[in-house]
This record gives sequence, structure tokens and C-alpha cells, in this order.
Amino acid sequence: MKRKDFIKQGMLVGATAFSLPALGHSLGKKPSESPLDPKIIRNNEGKTINVLGDVQTFKLTGKDTNGLFTLIEEYNTPGTAIPPHVHTKEDEIFKVLEGELELTVGDKTTILKAGDLAFGPRNIPHSWKVVGNTNAKVILSVFPAGIEHMFEELGALPPGPPDMEKVMEICARQGISFIQ
Repeated sequence: MKRKDFIKQGMLVGATAFSLPALGHSLGKKPSESPLDPKIIRNNEGKTINVLGDVQTFKLTGKDTNGLFTLIEEYNTPGTAIPPHVHTKEDEIFKVLEGELELTVGDKTTILKAGDLAFGPRNIPHSWKVVGNTNAKVILSVFPAGIEHMFEELGALPPGPPDMEKVMEICARQGISFIQ
């Protein structure tokens, strides 16, 4: 068989064997679930909220991904930080697009710069802080989705110093606890 014929035949077989229902099933979706709609999200699009000083723009939520994941763009000034905490329901991936982020996961602390990423698995304590002299833009991917509801609730709290008892109550419902 000539190479050109082999490639043509392979493309036909591959297209037949790799159908969208099979892809959905391989991602844990049941074939009876409705297929996901494609989305294009432009740079300035998404819902932006301020979560206790962490400025987040929801790019994709569980509604968009059938609960598979949430994708959030964070854009914060130097000094913005989230204290040590533990997730019990989700894993996170931090991808720095601009600036620098000091990230601690477990007992490892590092400075992430543009292009770097880190994985924060559930049940492992982690924290982060924007360092350096410029704002940091970070893509936060969360698996599975759902945390966006907690962030919305936290973002709706009244301005001013947060009522930490209320913050911890909201986070606890999502299976997140802070480490003293």
C-alpha cells in the first residue's frame, strides 16, 4: 500500500472510530447526556467578581462543561494572597500568564513566572501570594466544577473586613478548610 493511500484510509478509519459519543463516554459522560456546546470566550469576556480581594473572571463554569471543570482567570496586584487551606472535593491547576506567584503546595514553596504551572491536588494544603512589582494574571483550572458557586457567594459578602466566621462557614460547605 502506498503511503498516501495508507494515510487516506487511516483518516477514514480514525474518523469513524473516534466519534463524539465515544469521546464523551471516555470523559466519564454517559452517552445519554446532552453533548457540550462549543464556546469561544474572548479576552475581555466572562463574569468578573471580587472574592475577598481576589479578582476573578469566570471563563468556563460547570454549566458550560457539564460539571467537568471550571476555568477562572485571576488578575491581582502584588500582595494579594490566599492563606493556607485544603480542598476535599477538587484539584486545581495554576498557570501563570503574567507576573509572579509564590505558591506553596504541601511542603514545597516556589515562585511561578509566566509560562509556569503547578498542580494542587485535593487534600494537600496550599496557599498563594502575588509577588514582585507587577500584577499577576493566572488561569485557575478546577476539577470537577462547582467551586464557582462558593466564589459567587463569597463575592456577594458586604464590602469591608470580612466576617471570617461567615467565610469559613461558606467554604466548609464546599469542603474547604483553612489551616491556622
